[in-house]
Amino acid sequence: MPDDIAVRQLMDGRVAHFKSLTKSPQAFVDTRLPGHERDIYNVIGPGVSEDPALLPAIADVQGFNLTYVGADPGKGAALHDHLTVEVFVAMSGRWAINWGENGENEVTLEPLDVVSVPPGVMRGFRNVGDAHAILMAIVGGTDNGKVTWSPSVLERARATGLDLDDDGNIIETG
Repeated sequence: MPDDIAVRQLMDGRVAHFKSLTKSPQAFVDTRLPGHERDIYNVIGPGVSEDPALLPAIADVQGFNLTYVGADPGKGAALHDHLTVEVFVAMSGRWAINWGENGENEVTLEPLDVVSVPPGVMRGFRNVGDAHAILMAIVGGTDNGKVTWSPSVLERARATGLDLDDDGNIIETG
């Protein structure tokens, strides 16, 4: 068992207080699309953010990334996919999680309800409550790649002046 000093050193940089988290209102290419405005807080690891300036509060990734999403009623993420599993936990409010090629399937999560979406399945989410709410998203893996967007989402995002560079990072196009 490590001594107390070694444990304290091990724990340095491994605590994230919500009030101290940095948020990004434009962490993904869909955030300018009506209904997809939201704040992203990278808590553990960089997650799959397309905003390279959004640094996590806890950088040491060991098999998963944890992100908080804050959104007003009716707002959330457009259809997308990940290379790994994505787990959603409603922390507050009510959240609709939809999946399928066109988002045709849906389940509503109440606080502390959980859904796990496997890789290769298009998914999205939105706050279906009546107040600002927080959703936790956990993406598996240490290197979880970038988001794969539905082609229609990328087309609509490009019309707002946002696109992705060759590394999958968000860029302004005009």
